[in-house]
Amino acid sequence: EDEQIVAEIMERRFFPDHIAYKTWEGFHFAGHEIRITEATDCYGAVVWPSALVLCYFLETHSKQCNLIDKNVIEIGAGTGLVSIVASLLGAFVTATDLPELLGNLQYNILQNTKQKCKHQPCVKELSWGIDLEKNFPRSSCHFDYIMAADVVYHHPFLDELLLTFDHLCKNDTVILWAMKFRLENENRFVDRFQTLFDLEMISNFPSLNIALYKAMRKDRMKA
Repeated sequence: EDEQIVAEIMERRFFPDHIAYKTWEGFHFAGHEIRITEATDCYGAVVWPSALVLCYFLETHSKQCNLIDKNVIEIGAGTGLVSIVASLLGAFVTATDLPELLGNLQYNILQNTKQKCKHQPCVKELSWGIDLEKNFPRSSCHFDYIMAADVVYHHPFLDELLLTFDHLCKNDTVILWAMKFRLENENRFVDRFQTLFDLEMISNFPSLNIALYKAMRKDRMKA
């Protein structure tokens, strides 16, 4: 079953039939052809398989996970593929990443959503753990979904990442997080994450070493 679904996920990718001056990959999701411009010298400007897994889930579970008119934020949006698919499925999306990635992120989102979406997505800077209350005040920011694909890897900002999840997540917010398992140090982040959130694995793809999780706040019932 894993191999069959993984094959279906990877079939959504297509490549240009000629060499262009811009590096891009193509994908088929939500009834659209999506073209993503990439920069192969930057981790944050490449489409990673975890993003494809999350996009596939959003499309194939659109009835159970109805995004129409929902308020969605993607952290570590990178090239914007997940944000684009969520937008095409009817969500109002805020795509966030580091300032140096916003130009390419904005370009991809505009090229693939303009006049195609119910709500035009917006792009906003978010450096994990920095100025969270200033840029995303708890009193006025309410997200139905937080989405993240491949945000846990060998980087020194795992504490800040957990702080960001905690700040953005209300009691009724659902986190959808696709993670590729690599080194044990990053894998321990899952244990730390579970001190704050109830975590449920909703899909697992051993051949990709990727798991898809759904999470909500532990204290939501008390609230």
